[in-house]
Amino acid sequence: MTKTASNLQIDSSRLWDTIVSTAQFGGTPKGGVKRLTLSAEDKQVRDWFRQACEQAGLEVSIDSLGNMFALRKGRDMTKPPIGLGSHLDTQPTGGKFDGILGTLAALEVIRTLNDAGIETELPLCITNWTNEEGSRFAPAMMGSAAFVGDFTVEDVLSRKDAAGISVAEALDSIGYRGNKPVGAQPFTGFIELHIEQGPILEAEGKTIGVVDHGQGVLWYDGKITGFESHAGSTPMHLRRDALATLSEIVLAVEKIATELGPNAVGTVGEAVIASPSRNVIPGEIAFTIDMRSADATIMDQLDQRLRAAVAEIAPRRKVEVALDLVWRKEPTHFDPALVGSVESAANALGYQNRRITSGAGHDACNLNTRIPTAMIFVPCKDGISHNELEDATQPDCAAGANVLLHTVLSLAGVAK
Repeated sequence: MTKTASNLQIDSSRLWDTIVSTAQFGGTPKGGVKRLTLSAEDKQVRDWFRQACEQAGLEVSIDSLGNMFALRKGRDMTKPPIGLGSHLDTQPTGGKFDGILGTLAALEVIRTLNDAGIETELPLCITNWTNEEGSRFAPAMMGSAAFVGDFTVEDVLSRKDAAGISVAEALDSIGYRGNKPVGAQPFTGFIELHIEQGPILEAEGKTIGVVDHGQGVLWYDGKITGFESHAGSTPMHLRRDALATLSEIVLAVEKIATELGPNAVGTVGEAVIASPSRNVIPGEIAFTIDMRSADATIMDQLDQRLRAAVAEIAPRRKVEVALDLVWRKEPTHFDPALVGSVESAANALGYQNRRITSGAGHDACNLNTRIPTAMIFVPCKDGISHNELEDATQPDCAAGANVLLHTVLSLAGVAK
């Protein structure tokens, strides 16, 4: 059969081989990937990605925050490109699909078009966004957030990791502080392919998630200040126990999110006791809270009820609790026309699909504030992500890449 734009399919084996082979960069004994942003392992995968893009005939540029852009020219270069891609960094105990699938599938789309000799009307641009995970530098999705103006470049460059290394120093150490101004790359629209990171598609036997919304996010940094005292000689009613206080806050977060559910979730993901000792009552604890909802009104309620709970717990426990909202990301409502293009492509290809809300944050959620954006989800085994056990099947990855290909073709057009 002659390959035309209408019947074009990506090379499933090539995409899968690329996913497996790039997992060596930061690969872990359990089959996962530890590739923290701007680390030596991140440099390895970036170097590979840059070379692979150049071999595919793309022009690679890098901005001053390390965001990578690989441009394939179209017939009409007066119009901005259609963007496609995701990220290549991982969690400390991450898998080989989260973000990586979207970036490598974008590369496979370009390779497929090259093989078929198809020129698009609009240019195409693959992206690899810096620090999507936020596991080394906070906040998450930093590169795309600065791209749309949510943070200044100077602010991002000054952020430091746990070892005191700044983003600027890390970029320079791996040679990925580029010359392109942040936000200078224009886009007509952007499509991001990603694993679902949840159990819905697998449970329902659907191959494609057509993402129409994304949850809003509230991030808090907290500090409890009680009083260290002897575990054996301090009566229970005289204690100012920071850890016991935190236990109540944790349960309050769970209760609030449950009562405002099902469209709400809450998590205390970090807690650090200052100078811990077996026989000392904890006097100081730093902690974090993550609360999310796709409804801005519910986000307001989450915040109000959390603050009310802390205000009741702290004096009763005779401690001080500082709670700072360090990041609020409003719910995302993806571009209806682009969402429709994704849905049309999935239907035309015969894939079982459903509309779905993203529970996780993504670079596409940031980009949607400035340019028309949509997302494609494929199932992941047991809904597991941010874990070395994260897994997806070759057919599902290929299906997502095919939907990406045909969505991009519908948006960019085929040159006549």
